[in-house]
Amino acid sequence: MKKNIRLVLLGELILFLFTFLFTVFSINGDFNSIFYFIDIPSLILILLIFIPGLLIMGEWKNFIRSFSVGIKQYSLLELKNILGAVVAAQRMVIFGALFSMITAAIVILGRFNDPTHIGPYLAVCFLSGFYGIVFEFFLFPLRLNAESKMNEEMDLGDE
Repeated sequence: MKKNIRLVLLGELILFLFTFLFTVFSINGDFNSIFYFIDIPSLILILLIFIPGLLIMGEWKNFIRSFSVGIKQYSLLELKNILGAVVAAQRMVIFGALFSMITAAIVILGRFNDPTHIGPYLAVCFLSGFYGIVFEFFLFPLRLNAESKMNEEMDLGDE
């Protein structure tokens, strides 16, 4: 069965949004609590490690190709390169999130003279980890799809 990775990612997005909104509203019941999950500097810091990291490694083109695996035909070597790029993307996101969390924790500890603000500071620190998990939520199906297509290509080559 031929599956469209773009539809899988759309399904993942719908699943994530439904689960996220359900969780936020069931805990707090307030629409404004969604804004607690927005921290642009943390997101930018993760992206500043993720995108240039893939560009420097020369994996950006293969990463972009991972969105068309199953739609376009790729050779076994191309699929291996695409899989390598997705694995590199997963690691860069994790490194970016950890870097952002550690940086935020250092800033928090440097400003620890006012303990009343520790809650919001820690929330911002944990948002980097949350963003890393969200990115991984969408990178994982790309990896599985590339592995699946690579295995199919290897099976066809054996026949």
